[in-house]
Amino acid sequence: MIHRLYREQQLNCDIKTAWNFFSSANNLSKITPKDMNFTVLTKMDDDGIFEGMIIDYHVSPLLGIKMKWKTEITQVDFQKSFTDFQKKGPYKLWNHHHEFIINENGVFMKDSVDYELPLGFLGEIAHALFVRKKLKHVFDYRYEVLEKMFNGK
Repeated sequence: MIHRLYREQQLNCDIKTAWNFFSSANNLSKITPKDMNFTVLTKMDDDGIFEGMIIDYHVSPLLGIKMKWKTEITQVDFQKSFTDFQKKGPYKLWNHHHEFIINENGVFMKDSVDYELPLGFLGEIAHALFVRKKLKHVFDYRYEVLEKMFNGK
């Protein structure tokens, strides 16, 4: 079963600042809870994002077990949106769309993640028992860090 996680947040900054921060995989570990042991493995000399870009990570989403995660940037609309798609990792499906909308207060950011767990029925049990809560924790943490970074809270 495909699930959707949706979040939105107002950022009090200009579009260039928001875009440069979120389109750089090097910043992901700054907004990911420390207990996930999130590490970007791909060495990037230039933080410019582009369609077809492949990024490798290590992540420990459960019980400290290190897993490889590989994503591909499948869509980029400069300073408006981009999408990362899991090529290899803990999910059967992970498609994360980031959208940035300029407004009078800065930039309104939307995150939509469509995801599905492997193992069919067993994956759905895992989702109900802990995966949904873990994803909520990750995105709640992200929200709080971004509030401090961009909104001075």
